[in-house]
Amino acid sequence: MEKIKNLPQHIAVIPDGNRRWAKKQGFNSWLGHRQGVESLEKVLKAAFDLGIPYFSFWGSSLDNITKRSRPEVKFLLNLFAKKFTELAKAKDIHQNKVQINVFGRWQELFPKRVSGAIEKAIEATKNYRQYRLNFFLAYNGTDEMLETVRQIVKIAKKQNPLEIGPELLKSHLWTKDLPPIDLIIRTGSQGDPHNSAGFMMWDSADSQLHFSQTLWPDFTRKEFTEIIKGYSQREKRFGA
Repeated sequence: MEKIKNLPQHIAVIPDGNRRWAKKQGFNSWLGHRQGVESLEKVLKAAFDLGIPYFSFWGSSLDNITKRSRPEVKFLLNLFAKKFTELAKAKDIHQNKVQINVFGRWQELFPKRVSGAIEKAIEATKNYRQYRLNFFLAYNGTDEMLETVRQIVKIAKKQNPLEIGPELLKSHLWTKDLPPIDLIIRTGSQGDPHNSAGFMMWDSADSQLHFSQTLWPDFTRKEFTEIIKGYSQREKRFGA
């Protein structure tokens, strides 16, 4: 793969369009999630080949787990169990020294067979530092921020006065160990470019945004690489 200068250090992907893709194919809507996994595998390979150290992927929102139909949620959970079991043993993950992290309410909402598979993948890669692969499952950014505020309020009751600043807030986020996001890619955005539920709201304040019309199951390694090239050629202004 060609060398690209000025790579983003942290990319986040919001993979929209799985259900719409399945509907177009005449499948049950949730079968698009299975095809979406194939797209993720191709894009991850490209990210590792390029040398992007942090890759974050929003696998399911809190609403996806609590408000979608029972058959779709069951399908998603089975898919998570299968794929995290594979990730724990995946050759590419271990060769590239990829640390797997998972954020959200998955530990309290997922059945043990699913959360157990996720925990095994985390444990198997906990000492790796070359790449960080971050999954967001049963996650909403608004939920994360509210929980952060709750934790700070508890501290304030014991420590008065408490100096409120960026460092204090960051240190209580679920994602406290992740750097700010340089680039957010949202797919399936034809006619509707938007963020959702405050995804990593604190660390996306200065992110560049790319809205792709491509539905996630049709998203390719080539399109991903072209987006990275475009990012590398732009000047980042940090809101100035």
